[in-house]
Amino acid sequence: MIWLFPASSFAKTIMILGDSLSAGYGFDPQQGWVNLLQQRLNQQYPKQHKVVNASVSGETTSGAVARLPKLLQTHRPDIIVIELGGNDGLRGQPPQLMHKNLARMIEQSQKTKATVLLFGMKIPPNYGTAYSRAFENNYQVLSQHYSVKLLPFFMQGVAGHRTLMQADLIHPNAAAQKILLDNAYPYINGAL
Repeated sequence: MIWLFPASSFAKTIMILGDSLSAGYGFDPQQGWVNLLQQRLNQQYPKQHKVVNASVSGETTSGAVARLPKLLQTHRPDIIVIELGGNDGLRGQPPQLMHKNLARMIEQSQKTKATVLLFGMKIPPNYGTAYSRAFENNYQVLSQHYSVKLLPFFMQGVAGHRTLMQADLIHPNAAAQKILLDNAYPYINGAL
């Protein structure tokens, strides 16, 4: 969903750059945490902040790093939430490639003076402990190196709970969206 308003009519533009977890895969995106975020912001700060959902189901860090320059130019976000990496992990991409892509996205975003928030991910141990550790460690290292706030595990309280997951046990269902919003909101509100 893309909102078209003059930039001056909002105090802050928050862009969510994510994958299926933020795109609302498998249910009506209106029920997704990103739409719920806009609703909560509207309640707390009436008509002040705009949320742009630039998330794409199946997105990898490689895909997002290619799309980011145009997104930055089009939306000029004040805050960028990077919720990516899960698909890199599920596809067994080298953690070093994911690290390089995330670093480029953080650098490009910070060059525009945007505040960056990084939402961390964990992956099933299919590729072994060394891979999982390297994958998860990326978020911590990047957060410290670029001084960006890190939500260590975006799916906290959702992953592993069958009642909150779709049949594939990878994607959260509509019932999980409020929990995801509650995980994300303190970081986004703090950045405002």
